[in-house]
Amino acid sequence: MTEFDSGSLILGLLAGVLTSTLFFLGLAYVMRFALKSSQPAALLFLSSAARIALLLAAGWFVAQSGVWALLGFALAFLVVRFIAVKIARPPANNGGA
Repeated sequence: MTEFDSGSLILGLLAGVLTSTLFFLGLAYVMRFALKSSQPAALLFLSSAARIALLLAAGWFVAQSGVWALLGFALAFLVVRFIAVKIARPPANNGGA
């Protein structure tokens, strides 16, 4: 079993927050651009391929620092994803006013 390494965990968390924030900001930007484009599917496909490749490359580099860094990276991605979905979701309609 690996020994807990708080430095690696913090490194993974920081890298994960930075990378994930860029990932979802890129998604938001490309979605706005694609909605005005004549070929949105091609644009979204290329964007997703590039963003996923960069996210996986960043995760691979972080994983070189150890299991705790990778765990922090993955945890940060999930937290940033949760926040991004909360921000992007339209406000709930309470059915009347």
